[in-house]
Amino acid sequence: MTNDNTRTGMTDRRTVLSAAAGVAAVAGLKPVLGAEKITDVIDAHSHIWTRDIEKFPLAKTAKLADLDPASFTTAELLALVRPLGVNRVVLIQHHLFYGYDNTYMIDAARRHPGVFRVVGMVDELKPNVAERMRTLAKQQVSGFRITSWIRKEKWLTGPGMKSMWECAAATGQAICCLMDPPFLESLDKMCKRRPDTRVVVDHFARIGVDGKIRKADVDQLCALAKHRNTHVKISAYYALGAKKPPYDDLVPMIRRLLDAYGAERLMWASDSPYQLQDGNTYKASLDLIRSRLDFLSQAERLALLKGTAERVYFGELRP
Repeated sequence: MTNDNTRTGMTDRRTVLSAAAGVAAVAGLKPVLGAEKITDVIDAHSHIWTRDIEKFPLAKTAKLADLDPASFTTAELLALVRPLGVNRVVLIQHHLFYGYDNTYMIDAARRHPGVFRVVGMVDELKPNVAERMRTLAKQQVSGFRITSWIRKEKWLTGPGMKSMWECAAATGQAICCLMDPPFLESLDKMCKRRPDTRVVVDHFARIGVDGKIRKADVDQLCALAKHRNTHVKISAYYALGAKKPPYDDLVPMIRRLLDAYGAERLMWASDSPYQLQDGNTYKASLDLIRSRLDFLSQAERLALLKGTAERVYFGELRP
């Protein structure tokens, strides 16, 4: 598989397919025969939480009544995903419930060797951020979530954030961005300044969260592909566009990203347990990639469902 964004030998096919993208979203896609047999899938984005607040306290601003669903433990996650052929999961820190305390996810990774990797959070406004990142790298924390919602316009500024990006480039940890489209421009500038830092954009940069998938936003997200270490999670279907299965309205955006990034820089993820609400299911999210996108080659499908996340999150770190 090549890193060339044009993916030599496939450009003409992509051009034809892209022209038909709008039709596919209306008419539906042909199921891919045998694709459901793809197993050993990696879910690149799920949260977990527990009601055992004595062992794993919630953040000071959170309380048990805030947990929705009331429980989504490590055991509940594994019981959900394993019957569907998902054997590994990237656990994402939930700031609303746990703040900067990554203990519950690290405990899950310790108790299930090889099954989990962790995307944690660190407060970059506190001292020694790089030292804390390196310590967490030894505890299977292979990435760090940053979000435009906490610092807003200042989310990528300051000495602590500079240290985070520098340290991540050295350790191989990923900087994982939860953001909205207006912040794509500032991320573009940061990626240009720090080209050696591995970056992952969560949930299509939340394009379509208001029900409208705007071409200008998709264009801007695709433009980030010029930065060779930038990746995108094609995830959180329950929250974007029409927000209901089978999610065919998201197919044109997925095709645009596939043309821009190549499958080797895109990864599927569920965003559970939020994917499990309002008629949305875990299987419906997985099925969009595993058995509905009939324009994918088998190699591309495997990259989206396993290969990219395996390389980004399950590779060897350099603490």
